[in-house]
Amino acid sequence: MPTIPRVYSSDANRWAQPTLRGPSAAPGPQISPAGEPGSEYFTIGVFDRQTGRGVPLVELRTTNSIRLFTDSNGIVAFREPGLMDREVFFFVASHGYEVPKDGFGYRGVRLKTTPGQIAVVMIDRLNIAERLYRVTGQGIYRDSILTGRPVAVQDPVLNGQVMGQDSVDTCIYRGRLFWIWGDTGKPSYPLGHFAMAGAVSDLPGRGGLDPAVGVNLKYFVDQDSFSRPLCRLKESGLVWLDGLLTVQDNEGRERMVAKFARLKDLGHALERGIVVFNDATQSFEPVVRTDPNGLPYPDFGHALRVTAEGREYWYFALPFPLTVRMRVEAKWDTVIDPNRYEVLTSLKPEDRRQNTEDGAARAALSSDFRWVRFGDLVGKSSTTRAQIIAALQREKKDTRFYDVESGKAITPHGGSVYFNAHRRKWIAIFVQAGGSSSYLGEVWYAEADTPVGPWAYARKVATHNKYSFYNPKQHPYFDQDGGRTIYFEGTYSWTFSGSEERATPRYDYNQIMYRLNLDDPRLALPAPVYQVRSERGGRDYLMGGAMAQMGKWESVESIAFYAIKPGRATDGLTTIYADRLSDGSTRLTADSPAAEAKPLFYALPSAAQTTRNECLVPLYEYRHANSGRRLYSTQSQLDEAGWSRQEGPLCQVYRTPPGPLLLDGQAILVSGYGRASRRAR
Repeated sequence: MPTIPRVYSSDANRWAQPTLRGPSAAPGPQISPAGEPGSEYFTIGVFDRQTGRGVPLVELRTTNSIRLFTDSNGIVAFREPGLMDREVFFFVASHGYEVPKDGFGYRGVRLKTTPGQIAVVMIDRLNIAERLYRVTGQGIYRDSILTGRPVAVQDPVLNGQVMGQDSVDTCIYRGRLFWIWGDTGKPSYPLGHFAMAGAVSDLPGRGGLDPAVGVNLKYFVDQDSFSRPLCRLKESGLVWLDGLLTVQDNEGRERMVAKFARLKDLGHALERGIVVFNDATQSFEPVVRTDPNGLPYPDFGHALRVTAEGREYWYFALPFPLTVRMRVEAKWDTVIDPNRYEVLTSLKPEDRRQNTEDGAARAALSSDFRWVRFGDLVGKSSTTRAQIIAALQREKKDTRFYDVESGKAITPHGGSVYFNAHRRKWIAIFVQAGGSSSYLGEVWYAEADTPVGPWAYARKVATHNKYSFYNPKQHPYFDQDGGRTIYFEGTYSWTFSGSEERATPRYDYNQIMYRLNLDDPRLALPAPVYQVRSERGGRDYLMGGAMAQMGKWESVESIAFYAIKPGRATDGLTTIYADRLSDGSTRLTADSPAAEAKPLFYALPSAAQTTRNECLVPLYEYRHANSGRRLYSTQSQLDEAGWSRQEGPLCQVYRTPPGPLLLDGQAILVSGYGRASRRAR
């Protein structure tokens, strides 16, 4: 047995014997004793002070600018001639994490770099999301291997000879998780391949690892054991796939389908179409090839399976900006026919001239959005088709979310949308375009009552300073504890947000996994309070759960405002009840109308002092001069005659952001990719 070395703790500022814990132990720093291969190295372990887990992607920089980065166990193996067995200062920095400043304002630690010894550095997490490990690329557990420490994955330092990979998509195919990525780098030359890499892995509980630990990927490789292209076409150009889904063909066989684009470069598509996976050749083959305007949208994003009006559909979280505006019925003949895809639009198929007036793509100003078949919308004219596609893009161009803290608008770039059983909401994980820390590096969380919306308020959960983390994707099949814990990954790259000179060794242009606890009180977001027509001609106010239970989606007049849902309240909020009156109207009140009354929502007190947030506004009660009925609004005056405002606001709520009211109350989750689940509420 190796001798257990001493451990230096940055918290205690002293050396001590390490506490070695097993997998079931309480949270805390866990460093196994080094084996013989690690005796020449000084080991530094960086741990999340909150969870005790090793933190990947932490930079340790010496005073002469030697840059070292923790591996996916949070380990650095240090061996630098001239700097061994002496005190060395390391600056410590990491995206969304930090250590305290010293008296001179430096964030770092001073360590005695004795070979065979271990230092534990505790770091504070600023992100809500927790960084777990790198999924792809070389040297994922490099430093753990150098110091002789165990790792969970089968290929910890090089898998499929993959050096870097761009943007992931996945689906469950034939009982396993199927992965695809874009451009893929290799060790032997700067250019790898550009026609989609692929791999499979076992699902958790079916032979796969706990997603908190890692993923064992089995790549599709060529004769040289390098990740091989899964969609190589005869024609030249880059090939990208997205919108990965499964459907039964007419013979009842499960088939895997995706949208493809063949591109000259990042901004110029040569053709688009639909591909199907061939199990015999283990590759994707085109079944539909069209010009760049042959599909409703240029990018399909990530598919989510939904039941609507008794039929199964695949909905698509379209990127750039992220919004759910397209679906296709989960039938073979429909999935491979672009004209049968449906778009959620205000454009009218019966009046194409209005949709393309003056030859310019122009979305109708009506907020009457509905599902329309693409073929019905475009007709047979290729000119009209191009104009309609441009109009659809223009129609979703102004999609916005709003920062729950500041009220500032956020432009969503790419991301994914899935139903969450714990929150009973559809949740979006997306990256912001034009963020303050980086152009494409700030990751946000949002919720909605239906897959298409209404989306409004969001909370930042991870940041990457002057570095991109784009196209984040949640993995809903990794959900744990009934959906309380979710997992998402994204592409970490200097491109778009940083500089090549500051590229992170090994991590750059690869996928990094994060974990998010949805019970974190910071994720208590404002939810819509719907104004609906009551059966007696008045107006009622309901939140999403009651809307679904009572089947009131068709009665929605508007979203009156946003407030905090019961069960998510925090200190300092006012309880608001709904008192249904005999005249058909509803009175909102801070006084409980009955002993058994349950809160309708929570809000800030009317006199509360709040930080500057333009989305926080007073909620006023109005009464009608003739009927005496009540109406609640965030407007200081109503345009309708006969309504008078009562003195003083009832409370403070979040305003309804501008834009069309997008709802799909008929949509329910298909759980397990096959069985209808409870309606989202």
